[in-house]
Amino acid sequence: MARLFLLLGALNGFLTVALGAFGAHALRPRIAPDLYTVFQTGVEYHGIHALALLALGLLGLHHPSRALQWSGWLMSSGIVLFSGSLYLLAVSGSRFLGIVTPVGGFALLSGWLSLIIAIRQLRPTAG
Repeated sequence: MARLFLLLGALNGFLTVALGAFGAHALRPRIAPDLYTVFQTGVEYHGIHALALLALGLLGLHHPSRALQWSGWLMSSGIVLFSGSLYLLAVSGSRFLGIVTPVGGFALLSGWLSLIIAIRQLRPTAG
């Protein structure tokens, strides 16, 4: 499972850079400033959680746990729901998509709480 989260972290890191560049170069001149800010918020949270997935994967290589698995899946779904809904809202202008964003935010928060639990469960290794 740790390798999967490493892969997801790397993939999401790539997507963060690609979407950030798309936003800055192609989207910014075409949408209202408030919608561009929404898009940038999606990119920011996307990038932070891509790095978190990499950290989860690295931690999971040495200390696998159910709490780490939950954390990875919650953060992955949070990226899709939170950042994804912000991207779609910015591009489409449909405010209706904003109802999905808090669900994604809750998934991200839950992922961080699961990581806290996983860290509290860590036991020192010999050596």
